[in-house]
Amino acid sequence: MEKLKAHLVGNPLLLNSIAGIAAFFTYLTFYPFRRAYTAASFSDIAYWGINFKILMITAQVLGFTVSKGFGIKIVSEILPNRRAQSLIGLLFFSFLCYVGFGFCPRPYNLLLIFLASLPLGLVYGIVLGFLEGRKTTDLLVAILTASFILGSGFAKSLGKWVMDDLGINEFWMPAVASGLMMIPFALSVGLLALIPPPSQADELLRTVRKPMSKVDRLAFLKKYSLGIFLFVMSYVILTIFREFRDNFTPEIWKILNKDVDKKIFTQTEIPIAITILLLMASFRWLKNNKKAFYYIQILMLSGGLLVGASTFLFQFNYISPMIWFISTGLGAYMAYSMSNSLYFERMIATFKIKGTIGFLITFADFFAYFGSIIILFYKNYFQTNINYLQFFIYLSYSISVLYVLFIGSSMWYFSKEK
Repeated sequence: MEKLKAHLVGNPLLLNSIAGIAAFFTYLTFYPFRRAYTAASFSDIAYWGINFKILMITAQVLGFTVSKGFGIKIVSEILPNRRAQSLIGLLFFSFLCYVGFGFCPRPYNLLLIFLASLPLGLVYGIVLGFLEGRKTTDLLVAILTASFILGSGFAKSLGKWVMDDLGINEFWMPAVASGLMMIPFALSVGLLALIPPPSQADELLRTVRKPMSKVDRLAFLKKYSLGIFLFVMSYVILTIFREFRDNFTPEIWKILNKDVDKKIFTQTEIPIAITILLLMASFRWLKNNKKAFYYIQILMLSGGLLVGASTFLFQFNYISPMIWFISTGLGAYMAYSMSNSLYFERMIATFKIKGTIGFLITFADFFAYFGSIIILFYKNYFQTNINYLQFFIYLSYSISVLYVLFIGSSMWYFSKEK
């Protein structure tokens, strides 16, 4: 193993190939733990007048939000040699909770959904720790991003396949779907663990990445308080939109087209993933961190505008439902993927901050998923008469305007910083 690590140090092409493959499959095989259960409708089951799926999503988002809160400390302080075993342990705990969900009578099994989500909010930040601070981070993170764009559709398709082809019921499907991914996930993490730390040349270009203490975190937030506040607000809005689109894709498609094939969940995301992969990978050739940071923010603004513009065209029948759904996803992920990784990667390098992407994105995610809880409650408890398609259209317009306003203001703030 050590010989292979040493060989990777002297072979950049092999290093980046293994790192990219490992990152892609780590997050792709992780996604069924997060989203496979959304392939089920639980349409005939309700408690307290609320559909069981809504209760599940609420429990999952609550668990994910709590996870992000703990993750601010855990992800920012985790030592490099603890990352791989932590990832495998976290996912195994989640799998055991899904097994418990299958056994436990409802509605008490909702607690198991909450518990299964507690480890999941830590995964992205820990995986980024393997990839950040390198000359090729833009490319590697682009590959990672492509995996989580495809991951949502893959998880739903896997969940539907488990139910339709294997005959597993809705309550055992999450355990089976996540169980099928456990070994591929562990193998992918094993590959990640082979990646050597950034070289001296990487550190000169992108700054040293070190675990951040509480004092370090507070000092960073104090120095860039207004800019971080504006960015986090934009990110909250964006995450609300992405979460709603991901969680209720089956319901939206049932309204658009009653005959929903399980392949559609992946088919709509493939062109999005390819486009985002190419856009993000192109930043590899942009060495100037300040310019890269500026162009990343331009793409984020463009993504927000695309969501609103494509919704307008769809409403007036200028584009088909398929083109519209792909366009809203492309706009959302154009903004989300940049702000989820490259934005902080290039910010750290631009302002010479000694810290990690993991802390920054986990901090932003905590508030973002808290916002998702609010919008989930608003739709399902105060706007029950509006169907998912109508609400998604209203959300598209609102998100487009508010997101552009906040990210534009954040962009102005950081343009003044030195």
